[in-house]
Amino acid sequence: MKTKYWIWIGAVLAAGAAAAAAWVIQPAIAPIQPPAANDFDSAAIARGARVVAQGDCMVCHTAAAGAPYAGGLPLRTPFGTIYTTNITPDPATGIGNWSLSAFTRALRHGVSRDGHLLYPAFPYIHYTRMSTVDIEDAYAYLMTRTPVVATAPDNDLLLPLRFRPMLAGWNLLYLRPGPVADNPAQTAEWNRGRYLVDGAGHCASCHSTLGPIGGERSPAFSGGNIDGWDAPALTALLQAPKPWTREQLALYLRHGWSPEHGAAAGPMGPVAHSLSLVPEADSNAIATYIMSLQTPARPAPAATAAATDKTAVVQGATLFAGACASCHGAAAPMMANGGRPSLALSTAVNSERPDNLIQIVLNGVPWSHPDQHTFMPPFAASLTDAQIASIAAYVRADIGKRAAWNDVEQRTAKIRKENQQ
Repeated sequence: MKTKYWIWIGAVLAAGAAAAAAWVIQPAIAPIQPPAANDFDSAAIARGARVVAQGDCMVCHTAAAGAPYAGGLPLRTPFGTIYTTNITPDPATGIGNWSLSAFTRALRHGVSRDGHLLYPAFPYIHYTRMSTVDIEDAYAYLMTRTPVVATAPDNDLLLPLRFRPMLAGWNLLYLRPGPVADNPAQTAEWNRGRYLVDGAGHCASCHSTLGPIGGERSPAFSGGNIDGWDAPALTALLQAPKPWTREQLALYLRHGWSPEHGAAAGPMGPVAHSLSLVPEADSNAIATYIMSLQTPARPAPAATAAATDKTAVVQGATLFAGACASCHGAAAPMMANGGRPSLALSTAVNSERPDNLIQIVLNGVPWSHPDQHTFMPPFAASLTDAQIASIAAYVRADIGKRAAWNDVEQRTAKIRKENQQ
C-alpha cells in the first residue's frame, strides 16, 4: 500500500516537473519586418484603441515625462522594482518586430517573443481571458503608434527572482490560459462586465491581496495595495456610509467623480481617465458586474464623536480652516454650488487605515488632462508630518465621526519617505 502511495506521489511530482519544464523551455518566435500602418484595417485600429484603454496600458507603459507606451515606469513590488517595457513599434527596443502570434503568446501565456518568461507584474493571468479579436485589435493599435527608441532600465529584484525560469512554477499555480465562456444564466451586460473586469481591466490585480509569492489571494476583490495606496474591497461597496449604486459606480468609473462619494485619486485617477475614452456601455457593464459581487450591507455604526486625542483634533481644526476649508468647508462655493459630497462620505476618511488620506494630502490630485473634474494641490512641501496627522485626526473624528487611527504621524513620515524614493 505504501509503495502505491509513493508511486502516486512520484507521478504527481513528475507531472508537475514536466509541466514546469514546458513553461521554461519556450522557443523564440522569429522576428518580422515591422509592418506599415496601412497594413492594418482602420476599423481594427479604432477597436484596438478601445481595448488598450480598457486595459489602461498607456499608464503602466509610460514613464514620467516619457513618450506614450515607451515604457520605463518603475513598478514597486515586495520583491523589488520592475520597469515596464517599450511597447511602441520600434524594432530594436520595442515590439516592432513582433508578429501577432508573438504578441498573442505574451498576453495568453506570459512569454516574450524571444522565449523568456515575463514577470507577472504584467497581468497576463488576466489578459489571457481576452478574446482573440480583442488581442488582434490591440496589436493593430499598438503597431500603428509612433515608434520610440527607449530601453527600460534593468529590473532591481531580489537575487533569486532574477532567474526567470523560476516563473514556471508561479505560472503553474496561477495561470489558467484562455478565455472564459459566458455564463448563460446572466445577462449580456453582466457577462460583458465580467469579461472587462477579469480580462483587459485586470481589476483584481490591484483590488486583491497578494500571497507570499505575489499571487492573487482568494476571495478576489477583497482589497489590496498598489504603489502605497489602499485599493478598497470591491465587494464591500454597500458598506460605505452611503451605499454605492450601479449608477453612481458607472458615473465614477466614467468621470472619476461621484456626487455621493467623491473623486478618484492615486492610481485610480488614470484608470477613470482611460475609461472615459471608451463607450459608456463599457463602464455600465463593469458597474453591473461589480455590484453583483457585493456582500450584504451591515447596519451603519452610530454617528458619535470618536475617542481621540482632543489636542490633535483642535490643532487639526485650525489647520483645516486655513488649508482646506476654502474648498472642503460646508460653506465653500465648491461644496455649496458644485454639488460636492462631504468628506464624511469619502472612502479615504472612512477607511480602516489612514494611508489614502495621507497620500491625498501629500500629493494632491494632479491636473492631468482637460476633461478632469477634480484638482487638489499637494501639501507635502507646506505641511509637516505632525500637521498632516492633526488634520487627519480632525477630519476622521469631527467630520467622519469615526474611531481614531493609530500612529498617523509615524505613518505619514513613512509614506513621505517611500514617495520620495
